[in-house]
Amino acid sequence: MASGGIREGKRMKILYEDKDVVVVLKPPHILSQFSENEENAVIILSEMTGSEIFVVSRLDRNVGGVMVFAKNQKSAAELTKQMQSGIFEKEYIAVVYGCPEEDKGTFEDLLFKDSRKNKSFVVKKERKGVKKASLSYEVLEKRDDLSLVKIHLHTGRTHQIRVQFASRKMPLVGDGKYGAKDNSKNMGLFCREVSFMKGKERLTFSAEPEKVFPWNVFDED
Repeated sequence: MASGGIREGKRMKILYEDKDVVVVLKPPHILSQFSENEENAVIILSEMTGSEIFVVSRLDRNVGGVMVFAKNQKSAAELTKQMQSGIFEKEYIAVVYGCPEEDKGTFEDLLFKDSRKNKSFVVKKERKGVKKASLSYEVLEKRDDLSLVKIHLHTGRTHQIRVQFASRKMPLVGDGKYGAKDNSKNMGLFCREVSFMKGKERLTFSAEPEKVFPWNVFDED
């Protein structure tokens, strides 16, 4: 049985739930994966649903948005397969400093992840550990020195959106790790929509970020 109604619990909102999956709105500053020492989505959702929870994708700790978790190993494997084949789709919005030269476009880079620093870098040549990264973007609005950008990922690399924009001198608001100079505790990145197949039906879920900085900048008259 599916439970389509929104349910709110401790620091987490469930947008949809059935016997196989649970779709949630994860707030910033909560870990996506299990941790014995920190508040995390796995424990919160396990308590809310009474089910085992399997992580199939992640959002960085300080990034909020729509996420899908599996409730059994079979569903986890199926969702992972959809991600690898591109059937599972995610749309993000970001607030960046500056603005791309074109209102629409594609960024393609080679990324290397330094696991010791938990940081990714754009590099010029392929070598061991380097992976191709691709995304498409559309500028939705400009306000002073900030731009609101819609992003569709073609690949899912560590910190991909953050490093690809930062490498072009457009760091995300609040992203000091990749060059932002502001002191905002809220990073300008949000997963606004996810879409995946459940049997023969495509399910799509969306949400908007809270109207706090930097998102509220684009609500001003």
